[in-house]
Amino acid sequence: MTSRLKLVGLVAVPALLAAAVPSAYAAAQPHTTRAAIAGDVLKGLNQDAARTGAVSAAKHISVAISLTPRNNKGLDTFIANVSNPRSSSYGHYLTKAQFAARFGRTDAEVKRVKDYLRAQGLTVGKVHSGNLLVDASGTAAQLEKAFGTKLATWKDAKSGRAFYANATAPTLPTGIAGLVSDVTGLNNRAQLHHQATDTVAPRNGPGGGYTPAQLKGGYNVSGTYTGSGQKIALLEFDGFAQSNITKYDTNYSLGSPTPTVSKVDGGSGALGDGQVEVELDIEVLHAIAPKANVTVFEGPNSDAGEVDTYQAIVDSGIPTTSISWGASESQRTTSNINAVDAVFKAGAAEGLGFYAASGDDGSDDAGNGTTTVDYPASDPYVTGVGGTKLTVTSANAFSKEVAWSGGGGGKSSVFKIPSWQTAVQKSAGGGYRQVPDVSAHANPSPGVSIYSQGTWTSVGGTSAAAPEWAAFGALYNQQAAASGKANLGFANPALYTASGTGFHDITSGSNGAYSAATGWDFTTGWGSYNAATLATKLLG
Repeated sequence: MTSRLKLVGLVAVPALLAAAVPSAYAAAQPHTTRAAIAGDVLKGLNQDAARTGAVSAAKHISVAISLTPRNNKGLDTFIANVSNPRSSSYGHYLTKAQFAARFGRTDAEVKRVKDYLRAQGLTVGKVHSGNLLVDASGTAAQLEKAFGTKLATWKDAKSGRAFYANATAPTLPTGIAGLVSDVTGLNNRAQLHHQATDTVAPRNGPGGGYTPAQLKGGYNVSGTYTGSGQKIALLEFDGFAQSNITKYDTNYSLGSPTPTVSKVDGGSGALGDGQVEVELDIEVLHAIAPKANVTVFEGPNSDAGEVDTYQAIVDSGIPTTSISWGASESQRTTSNINAVDAVFKAGAAEGLGFYAASGDDGSDDAGNGTTTVDYPASDPYVTGVGGTKLTVTSANAFSKEVAWSGGGGGKSSVFKIPSWQTAVQKSAGGGYRQVPDVSAHANPSPGVSIYSQGTWTSVGGTSAAAPEWAAFGALYNQQAAASGKANLGFANPALYTASGTGFHDITSGSNGAYSAATGWDFTTGWGSYNAATLATKLLG
């Protein structure tokens, strides 16, 4: 299941004491020469939504201002080399301080942005590591003044859901606009969701799903490697009950460390519909990498909360992250995608790997009869994970695997095909990023046996597949550490260099518009992993 983030409104960042208004801005400069932040307005707003009024001037809203990296092309080149097993730079990742010094904005540039925001009455919050993301908050009236736009309330024509959004692109004084790539938080329309499907079918595990032994056996995970000493992050927009995790761990005698919770911007609030998804993510990680330390990053279900939560993960330096929340590329603004992409790029430069569920709606992620893909699985600095149906023998060994019909896959409408993917470029891709990169068990019948909300159940979807791959990342990093080698980091260049070695190549099944085939395909990517042989291949 991939979770889709259902935006329930912005959560204000706790107010910080505002510094005195900088005299340079408080003086009398009207900032009449302004420039728009391109792509920072919802597409087709007037066509598929009806305006219902104005946002209350006193409404408190949090935003995240993304800054463009210095030498963006140089950053792309650095990541290409540090992630390429054939490069002498492979594995020589940057520290957070090194990244900030080389690609972040200067302190003086960040100060200019902060001074401007404060002069407009906004409260400036955290400046994140890398000097590329600045948090701020204020009233709707203050935001309208600061960003030269108007915020209105709208009603979605299809769902009837109420939301607010800026009707025109935000603008900034030209001296500031050149530093800014996105202002996240000026709308709350997007609904990122966690892909998950509950079902019950006869199988060995309580609730009818696959057990840890079946998952590990099917993917040839050696008992020698447990994820001990490794860290995995989970990006979440809901919470979990530790009692459910304890019940799962105890039932399967896993002895897993208790997950740590890191609340971002106040956290995700009270337990909601996504609880089962969060507990699925944790329990799948425990099933395959039981001794890894899991940190659950819980953030507000909002555009600004999303960017801040990804940034918090990068700030933490945790090397492997599983992502089960996303939305169709078509449901996001271009600048918002660019803002999240910039965080992933920083992570890749620092040796962090992200594994994202590709969606549970097959080739039509947007659900509008077209071929669309889910973001962030489509990001070039993320490993997109599709879905399969795994069958194991009575001895818990791999038997066969076919593509799951719900597994997301197709071509991006935003990103051009990255260099490491050109070797498997398909005409149907049209020169754009192809999704997914890999896949794992996601079929809901049988799904994965989990304990959630006080009961055993079976859950499927690419939200199960993403942590299955993140768990492999932790197992690999454990082996790499023992061999004196670098973490896997951003995995795609290495996975594509393997050219299918270490994978179960899935050649049957479809996800709607696309069918599985020999080698890489739009339904399952390279396929699922044979942990022992893939790790051996990647370790060289």
